[in-house]
Amino acid sequence: MTKAFDGIRVVDTTHVLAGPFASYQMAVLGAEVIKVESPNAPDQARMQGSDRALNDIGMGTAFMAQASNKKTLALDLKTPEGREAMMRLISTADVFVENYRPGAFDELGLGYEEMSKLNPKLIYCSISAFGSTGPRRKQTAYDNVIQAFSGMMAMTGHGDGRPLKSGAPVVDYATGTTAALAISTALFQRERNGGKGQFVDVSMLDVALILSSSHLTGYLWNGKHPEQKGNTFPFATIGCYQAADVPIMIAASNLQQQRRLWTALGREDMIKTDNNQRLDAHAEESDALSKIIGTMTADYWEEFLQKRRIPAARIRRMEETLSDHQVANQQVLYKHAVPNSAINGLTVPVAAFNLSDSQPEVTLPPQPMGAQSTEILTQLGYEAEEIEAMRAAGAIN
Repeated sequence: MTKAFDGIRVVDTTHVLAGPFASYQMAVLGAEVIKVESPNAPDQARMQGSDRALNDIGMGTAFMAQASNKKTLALDLKTPEGREAMMRLISTADVFVENYRPGAFDELGLGYEEMSKLNPKLIYCSISAFGSTGPRRKQTAYDNVIQAFSGMMAMTGHGDGRPLKSGAPVVDYATGTTAALAISTALFQRERNGGKGQFVDVSMLDVALILSSSHLTGYLWNGKHPEQKGNTFPFATIGCYQAADVPIMIAASNLQQQRRLWTALGREDMIKTDNNQRLDAHAEESDALSKIIGTMTADYWEEFLQKRRIPAARIRRMEETLSDHQVANQQVLYKHAVPNSAINGLTVPVAAFNLSDSQPEVTLPPQPMGAQSTEILTQLGYEAEEIEAMRAAGAIN
């Protein structure tokens, strides 16, 4: 069955998480993704993850989480031969993605202006910390630095003033998702404007601000900086409460849900008719809920509340979440079968959505650096002797 990006070639020179995740989302939807790495400086995520043995062979779990379905080409762009091969490759591409310092590819003669002349249909996506323009354009960052800069960390914590980053690299993966959407948008527009490509600029800072939209809008309205709330919310019927064993998160958010909650708990006297009453009664409601929830286990309350259409979930560790039947039902994970390989049994996330007509799919396990170098260069017209000469010169591995 035809997939959304069948026939689309993506040249991916990104590294770490955000950029590789963007191209990965296209790869599981049918795009041919060619990952280009320097033989002397491979993607640093290859050496990062939960298994040191895999890190040592350049197949770290941080890398493999978004490396399936990608061919790999090891190419040194600092050599004339490497740049020439890259230009040949870009001339055949629909999409080019990079996430280095803005201007770095211009210095190599591989910037958007030059590449759009070489290939007018090219969608050229640049992912960076602060964007390709502005006074901070050349500054670099990772997810945690952007969380610090954007205000996300300042509003996250237990109310003691100490900032706290998110446990997961949410800015990285949100940036990758945003880039995939932006590239998809540009490809869709190309179909409508006679096949003309365009430049796509994705900033991690912009993504972090979008992730903070409701807080940002509130601050811009009244100048009140979002306070650290920990696991508490403006309404006491939304929050984390200690059950008899472990904590449970409850989210009786709207007036109807809070009515159902207090009715189910036999405390109809606590029902409010408007949200201002709920705000004013936070301390009283919180105290009442703490006493009630503490009488039974979190599992008991989760089942009790969910049956009454009140959102609630016991706090789970990852192993508990992944063993839940709902995860298997959604097909969000894929287990690789690669006999006689160090990564046999590797399980990776695929995509956070399902399609009835062209399901996201994993077809190729993560590859060692340069695994398809000869194959790709041969497709670009290089003879065997030329490829060996490039290898001897260190332009490829």
